[in-house]
Amino acid sequence: MGEQDPQDLTGRSALVTGASRGIGRAIAEELAAHGCAVALAARTPDTVQQAADGINAAGGRAVAFAADVTDEGAAERLVAETVAAFGGLDILVNNAGGNSFSVPVASMRLSGWSKTMTLNVEATVALIQQALPHLAASQHGAIVNVGSVAGLRGAPMMSHYGAAKAAISSLTKSVALEAAHQGVRVNSLVPGWIETDLTDFLRVDEGTEASVLSRVPMGRWGRSEEIAHAALFLASDASSFMTGQELVVDGGLSAMP
Repeated sequence: MGEQDPQDLTGRSALVTGASRGIGRAIAEELAAHGCAVALAARTPDTVQQAADGINAAGGRAVAFAADVTDEGAAERLVAETVAAFGGLDILVNNAGGNSFSVPVASMRLSGWSKTMTLNVEATVALIQQALPHLAASQHGAIVNVGSVAGLRGAPMMSHYGAAKAAISSLTKSVALEAAHQGVRVNSLVPGWIETDLTDFLRVDEGTEASVLSRVPMGRWGRSEEIAHAALFLASDASSFMTGQELVVDGGLSAMP
């Protein structure tokens, strides 16, 4: 890759959370394939180490950190260890998140709501706070927050998750405005229905799967690597004049009436 390639990340480093599988792993692999040194963080030590080993075996540079982003002090440790490993931090990908239950608001326990917010919003805020000084010191500081189409509209039975991802959208815009003068760009990546472990439950029978895909104009599941390509765009100089924006990659789902 020559100097003219805006997606060349040679000499840069990234921290990717939720990186042991699915979208997070695909993003880490994509950044690494374009020359970025990558720190992968996830809860399960074995799987996150395997993901890093795969990148190293392919000729990339990766380190693995086992951490639960909701633990006190986790954000501070992850950023410090990434900087120690690579000498700096240029890119933060906040991909850790998720949803573990479906329930109407009327019968939801507030503890469930709080747990969802802690994982999807507070952990992201903590990581941004720790990373910003390092990103500001970089010539190419970029934050990519992974949202969800559930945050773009009403999410019946998943109000907690939709609200958390809507918060990520608003947070992205606010941090983008605060950090622009420091040369740090902040954007959110909004996947639709992607074929990962987290959506396996929607493929248990043909009827459920058909009803999900009937709402997707392109008529199929997205692939993790399709989200990773968009993440590379947002993390690299290919999007150098873009900040405070949402990049929706959903096969047309959110354009449906």
